[in-house]
Amino acid sequence: MTVHEITPRVDPDALLPGAQFADAYRIEVNERTINARQAAERMMTRQPRWAKALLSLRNILVMPFGLKTSGTGTTAARDMVGIFPIVSERPDRLVAGFNDKHLDFRVVVDVATSGATQNVTATTLVLTHNWLGRTYLAVIMPFHRLIVRTMLRQVAG
Repeated sequence: MTVHEITPRVDPDALLPGAQFADAYRIEVNERTINARQAAERMMTRQPRWAKALLSLRNILVMPFGLKTSGTGTTAARDMVGIFPIVSERPDRLVAGFNDKHLDFRVVVDVATSGATQNVTATTLVLTHNWLGRTYLAVIMPFHRLIVRTMLRQVAG
């Protein structure tokens, strides 16, 4: 299945006021009964080994700066999808993410029916707070694009 980069179709002010960064990727799936939580779980709970290794490296590198190493521990497990706390949820949209001292982010998973298929879209919004947040965003951007595309493919497969 092909993942396409698209123009984000969310209201950033409603989801993360002041967000300076937004991107979105979409995949078409041949499944008409998938909802946003199921899509988000397929994306965020079945990470490839290389993505897990990158996350572990990231956690080690950010510890000296006092940044969160994941969303775990910030809310109860039932309010999580993968390592991210759920901010809001309805059948067609799940919003996850958390706020940290360097940046705040949201991952929005939308599901929309299109004929006999469904489109699953992952939109990322980021609000940086300082030089550390801007630097962090610049460093992770190439990995972010690769990881989001890979995670979306897991929804179809």
